[in-house]
Amino acid sequence: MAVTTEIAPNIYRISVFAQWGDLQFNHFLVKDDEPLLFHTGLRGMHAEIREAVSRIINLSELRHISFSHFESDECGSLNEWLTVAPQADVVCSQVGALVSVNDFIGREAHALPDGEVFATGNYRFRYCQTPHLPHGWDAGVLFEETQKTLLCSDLFHQTGDVEPLTSADVVGRSHKAMKEYQAGILADYVPYTALTAQNLKKLAT
Repeated sequence: MAVTTEIAPNIYRISVFAQWGDLQFNHFLVKDDEPLLFHTGLRGMHAEIREAVSRIINLSELRHISFSHFESDECGSLNEWLTVAPQADVVCSQVGALVSVNDFIGREAHALPDGEVFATGNYRFRYCQTPHLPHGWDAGVLFEETQKTLLCSDLFHQTGDVEPLTSADVVGRSHKAMKEYQAGILADYVPYTALTAQNLKKLAT
């Protein structure tokens, strides 16, 4: 069952815990003049996430759908969302639009260059291009400038059914999860490249 938590003013985490993987799938809804959904979720979870979103906004009012990289848990149910919110634009990287998203949705996505800013009303989102961080050539994240909230996707990934808000060390938890993943089929989940430190410093700044 999806659990919804307001983690910042009008920013909601909609979380589904998957016992089979001992991990959460998290999706973020920004309630504003032009509501934004960050991460559509898996197709198999669409009904559950849609129901949670519908308790906060009218689905047809959704205006922006975004995600960090082209992968099933990030955007697997993207076309299902476009069916219920046909006026929504799809916000992604220029690489993502070119190599995957435009063909997947059958129309032009709103492809953002690094540093581009768009507003949803009260909130301003800066697109931060982060190739291969956490993974994917097309990866990038959104930074909400007014509340200073980073929608960071799989970066700092943790296992377990973790709390929505914390002041504890998330780097240590993420390091533990990465070590566990390295021993199985999900090894090399977050690659280390020549750009990794550079991109992390960019996000920290």
